[in-house]
Amino acid sequence: MRIIRQPFRYENNNTVYWLIGINVLVFALTNFLGFRRLIYYLSMIPGMVLRGWIWTFATYMFVHGGLSHILFNMLALFIFGTQVERQMGSREFLTFYFVTGILAGVFSFVVYFFTGAYGVILLGASGAIFAVELAFAVFFPDSIIYLWGILPLRAPIMVLGFTALELFSSIFGLNQGVAHLTHLAGFGFAWLYFLIRFGVNPWKRLF
Repeated sequence: MRIIRQPFRYENNNTVYWLIGINVLVFALTNFLGFRRLIYYLSMIPGMVLRGWIWTFATYMFVHGGLSHILFNMLALFIFGTQVERQMGSREFLTFYFVTGILAGVFSFVVYFFTGAYGVILLGASGAIFAVELAFAVFFPDSIIYLWGILPLRAPIMVLGFTALELFSSIFGLNQGVAHLTHLAGFGFAWLYFLIRFGVNPWKRLF
């Protein structure tokens, strides 16, 4: 347990901007520069994972299907990620981002595998972004977030509201094509990360 909780040396290298840059670069390559087929090699497709494409558990987070998809994800990463990175430090933040994102992808793969959805194409940074949003709410529980720029909500209320919305949408099959379970997994693995890595119960910080 001592090894698991050994802290990294603090430094802030603006990792969030590098992540945003890589996402934008991949989006430009796949949508504007003629490398559309690259989506196939970077997205997490259960049938291809079974053939050995395990790198896609990480690379799916850097692929986006449309302008609104990448715009909202990168905006959220910028707004919440910069603050979380400043609080955690760059090394911890990058570890947190990849651990939660990869595990969200693995969880999705298991669900798709047992439901026979081998041809599903999972892409987008949303699983890791939802994890970052939970981290933001844990670190800054009194912060006010203006939803859609209008509705003021405390950060914990926003997180719980998104969680409830994703759970509801997943159960009732709303917004087909959106990976609601991956989003929920991002929340769940972020929660476990705080418990295991920091020894912090997010529930006690949120309320």
